[in-house]
Amino acid sequence: MQLFTRLAESIHANLIAGNSYLQILSGLKVTLLITLAGLLSGTLLGAIFCAMNYSGSKTLKFAAKTYIVVMRGTPILLLLMLLFYVVFARTRLDAIYIAVIAFGLNSAAHIAEIMKAALGSVDPGQILAARTLGFTKFGAFYHVTLPQAGAYARPVYQNAVINVIQWTSVVGYITIADLTRVINATGARTADPFFVIFLGILIYLLLAYATYLIFTLADRKKKVIR
Repeated sequence: MQLFTRLAESIHANLIAGNSYLQILSGLKVTLLITLAGLLSGTLLGAIFCAMNYSGSKTLKFAAKTYIVVMRGTPILLLLMLLFYVVFARTRLDAIYIAVIAFGLNSAAHIAEIMKAALGSVDPGQILAARTLGFTKFGAFYHVTLPQAGAYARPVYQNAVINVIQWTSVVGYITIADLTRVINATGARTADPFFVIFLGILIYLLLAYATYLIFTLADRKKKVIR
């Protein structure tokens, strides 16, 4: 009974008092915004760098490989701090947009490698057979290479999505009130860090599971359409 009483007190102090739950929801919204926008821009940039790797230009290949090596080896927190405190220090650009740029640039390097590995996993003989049957180069890529590469890339890309969700927990270092920062502030205010930290972990776990569920449902939908 005492345990339930203590739990009720923690819920009231950390979520209800002062409408703290609204602040947590606001932090969650910021986390999702940065994650989705960063992934969208990162996927588009990743596709470009992947295409550069397959181009006939040595300069483009070198530029893509250099970018990927540098970005994959640079911690996202240091990249955030570089953009916020140096590159955009004298601008009025909102910190959230800077975070989106940072996550877009960082995730692009990882996603480009995912795409490159997936495309390289497709048997070249199938592409040759498709061309022999009369498919154009684009037709062979679209109907033969792309579906198989997508299947190879899906589980790795899913992990990349979850990683980005987790990485957003560092954006508080550039003054962004994301989920982690709000959770930390709430725990400091109520002097009950265990409850809010556990709540934060639970929310991040739910986001990871939701990501897994979305990819699973998408796979099932594709199988039904086929």
